[in-house]
Amino acid sequence: MTKGITQPDLALLAFAREIRSKAYAPYSNFRVGAAIFAGGEIFQGVNVENAAYGSTICAERAAALAAVTAGFTDFDAIAVVGDSDAPTVPCGACRQFLAEFNPEMRVILGGKTDAVEVTSLDVLLPDAFVRGYLDQDDGEDEE
Repeated sequence: MTKGITQPDLALLAFAREIRSKAYAPYSNFRVGAAIFAGGEIFQGVNVENAAYGSTICAERAAALAAVTAGFTDFDAIAVVGDSDAPTVPCGACRQFLAEFNPEMRVILGGKTDAVEVTSLDVLLPDAFVRGYLDQDDGEDEE
């Protein structure tokens, strides 16, 4: 176990572990489950692969979509569990996607073993491209 892991971290991790079995991964056989804590509620997601690989949805984004669909856009934490022995980390696309909702959210990582890592999204994705870049005034007036 990792120092600094809390009981809520372990609970969220359990939700990610539990949902992982429902993943649809006929091509990679690498199942991933994710659970997001937002607004006092938990939202789960799994990876859903597709023969057109670019159409595959990662578990982290599936959980985020469930949260947004329920009306929550401020995420406190996410737990991710994959079929690897080592804790599974979100891919780069998921890191950027999650940064939209909280670039500093807590991230709990697990795999098939008892090893757990706790970090934050800003550590996994430093200098993320976030909404603030789009809100900046460039000093030029449009005509």
